[in-house]
Amino acid sequence: MTRHALATALAVLLLAGSLALAQEPPVAETITFVVSTGFWEEQAEDGAEDAAAAKPETAEAKAPAALRRGYYKLIAVRQPDGTAQVHLQQIEATANGPKIASSTVLEEFSAMKPYVTDIRPENSSGITTQPGLFATVYLKTDPKAAEPESWTVLIDDLGEIKIERATN
Repeated sequence: MTRHALATALAVLLLAGSLALAQEPPVAETITFVVSTGFWEEQAEDGAEDAAAAKPETAEAKAPAALRRGYYKLIAVRQPDGTAQVHLQQIEATANGPKIASSTVLEEFSAMKPYVTDIRPENSSGITTQPGLFATVYLKTDPKAAEPESWTVLIDDLGEIKIERATN
């Protein structure tokens, strides 16, 4: 009887382990660095607003337009040749949780074929008072280089992206 219970328990553990291995990991193995920092906000595009604008004005006060808000994410993704692509995402904060609002590869980095060694936000508190993003990407264009180069990614309050070599 003991052998039967032990065999059953072992079978259950093996089955549970194989099911866990079959699931996709929450983060791909090729993701080497992720930094969430800064914030953005913009007017929500709403068809209901357009319909309301077409109606004649009433005595009721108009409700203020809704804002879409969120934060930025910089992601280094390792490529098969060992270099990295750097992706910029806008993550929208919604009632149902975070949602990717936009995602793009930063071609300025792709053109360099970099080996990304780190990505750091302007500060690690997570608190910024102005919309936008400021982060530093540390990279090597030659994997044998002793020290990495530092490049800044800056997004201003209007959403303009600027990527340039850091000056200290």
